[in-house]
Amino acid sequence: MLLTIALQESALEHRAQVIASGNPGPARGWWQFERAGGVAGVMRHPASAALARNLCQACHVPFSAPHIWRCLEGHDVLAAGFARLLLWTDPTPLPTDHAGGWDYYLNNWRPGKPHPAKWPGYWRQAGEALA
Repeated sequence: MLLTIALQESALEHRAQVIASGNPGPARGWWQFERAGGVAGVMRHPASAALARNLCQACHVPFSAPHIWRCLEGHDVLAAGFARLLLWTDPTPLPTDHAGGWDYYLNNWRPGKPHPAKWPGYWRQAGEALA
């Protein structure tokens, strides 16, 4: 699921969001977290807050949204941890098929401009990488 989301969000090519103007957008890391969105949500959610604090301590990153957000761009362990913790906040089981995965992704990432046509290929690619 995490690999599929990273492919969907950044194609594992862009650590900072690419927007039409050519300037970086507000999202960072392979999973494209925004400071006031995913970062703040993981920091505050009862299921993930303590784990996020522990992760930041282990990664030597201050537990503050601006610091975490900035570090996500180049700290892949922190970024993967925050992405996993975002999934941890959803009590439903992880999906096992691409259609269920798409719904799970939409519910948790809430993308501004989703690309549903790319998801099945990314799901396959992730499955092949893990096989």
